Amino acid sequence: MKISKYSIPVFIIWLLVLPLTAFNQSIMVGAAKRILTPNPLLPISGGIGTPNPVKENKGDLFVRAMVIEKGETIFAIVSVDFLGWTSILGNRSRALIKGIPPENILIGATHTHSAPDPYGFPDMNGKTFADIKYLDGCVQQIADAVNEAIANRQPASLKIAMDEAVGKIAYNYYAPALYDPRCGVIQALATSGPRMGQPIVTLVNYAIHPEVLGNKQGILSPDLCGPLYSKIEKETGGMALFMNGAIGGMVTADTRLEYGKEGQGQKEDNSWEECIRIGELLASESLRIIQKAPVLDNPAVFIASRPLTFPVESDIMRFIIQKSSMKYESFADNKVTTQLNLINIGPAQILTVPGEAMPNVGYYVKRNMNTTMPFLFGLTNDAFGYMLAKVDFQSFKRYDYVTRTSLGEMTAEIYMEQALKLVKESPAATAK
Repeated sequence: MKISKYSIPVFIIWLLVLPLTAFNQSIMVGAAKRILTPNPLLPISGGIGTPNPVKENKGDLFVRAMVIEKGETIFAIVSVDFLGWTSILGNRSRALIKGIPPENILIGATHTHSAPDPYGFPDMNGKTFADIKYLDGCVQQIADAVNEAIANRQPASLKIAMDEAVGKIAYNYYAPALYDPRCGVIQALATSGPRMGQPIVTLVNYAIHPEVLGNKQGILSPDLCGPLYSKIEKETGGMALFMNGAIGGMVTADTRLEYGKEGQGQKEDNSWEECIRIGELLASESLRIIQKAPVLDNPAVFIASRPLTFPVESDIMRFIIQKSSMKYESFADNKVTTQLNLINIGPAQILTVPGEAMPNVGYYVKRNMNTTMPFLFGLTNDAFGYMLAKVDFQSFKRYDYVTRTSLGEMTAEIYMEQALKLVKESPAATAK
């Protein structure tokens, strides 16, 4: 067969372009973190009211970010060690991040009750105590962490798994067995370089209040998340990141001294040693769950977002929003608007929740998602109090507090309807 003088150059170009195209379609992952511990230490907030003074810290507060890219799709998953993180602060960080559409940057809070007030909670007289200069610094550090994660992204494969986390980790203070024991884990592995085959980042998704220490012991801390980070990072060499789940009503750390007894009046161990025990146990369970998961070299990736609007019916929540030093510009006609995200990563599907969804709300949404691995990222993109179904709203005494600190009776109903509408309009998660 006669070969044209043009055939060899064209053939060589085709060989060069093919691997480059394949490379561009592979998963790219980057990770970075920054310390957010205030210096000097600041008072800490566990919720509505005046923050409590601090005398020491146990572990550092962090922002931890992972960036995932495939083809033209790129997004960031960001976790901050705070009680919550408003879209007002989050949007300021998003404006400083280059290379990712703002709506593709998910910022969630671990919900530690031992960090400075990020809401600007007003007291009865409307006075607020948040340290705005400190929060301004956190806004910049969050952006810096995401920008670094974008810059250091590298070819990666993924491992994704979900199973029950076994052991004395969490329970529901209101009804001990009413919580979701499933733990979802996403781990990115380097596919080149000196750490080829080793973890870049391990994301843990589990529903639990990090309030072992609380805000009354004078200790600033990431709570149980600190030991979780440390153990995962020591054992994998990569970064750890925690995203909370449906923690409302009240899914908390199981610090009961009399294991199995209902929470009311129960004696508890609220020590740093208990933070270590629970955090390290959850870390060990996460690593056990992900260990045997198959490696996904080129999983499908999809992301979508849409605005979500809630009426504000609660007098307490209306007062907080109106008087907060955060200045909620989106608050109009007694309504607030936030962002809902859906992400598919291989076999996993993720939905964000802008508050503390009750466990039954979480269960309902998860069983209607297009996946066998449903992840819920609670307190993400906003953190507007508790989200309980209308049948539970003001229905019995035990739910009096969560009712008063909810936006209103229809909050969870609106969320479930819109979240599952987004699920139906989006492709199903797939391992391929």
